Amino acid sequence: MDEAKRRRAKTNPDSGVEDVTVLVMEWLGEQGMHALLRVDPERERNQWTFFVAQGPLTDPVRIDGSSVNDCVGRVLARLKDQGISVPL
Repeated sequence: MDEAKRRRAKTNPDSGVEDVTVLVMEWLGEQGMHALLRVDPERERNQWTFFVAQGPLTDPVRIDGSSVNDCVGRVLARLKDQGISVPL
């Protein structure tokens, strides 16, 4: 294994919602919602997908974006439109 693969990613405090993504997903699960975050490197654009369904949602939410930050931020806004405010 080369040196680049052994390095750990450093957390950037200004990175936005990426640092709380796992906490958001845990909270969604506690509310009875199914959540999926996926990266598909074969897509040229919008390689990330965040999908949330079930629980108190009236409609499933699927967001495709160019980054985790983009997807999670937009999912949180769509959930809020459905009356679900995720505590951060």
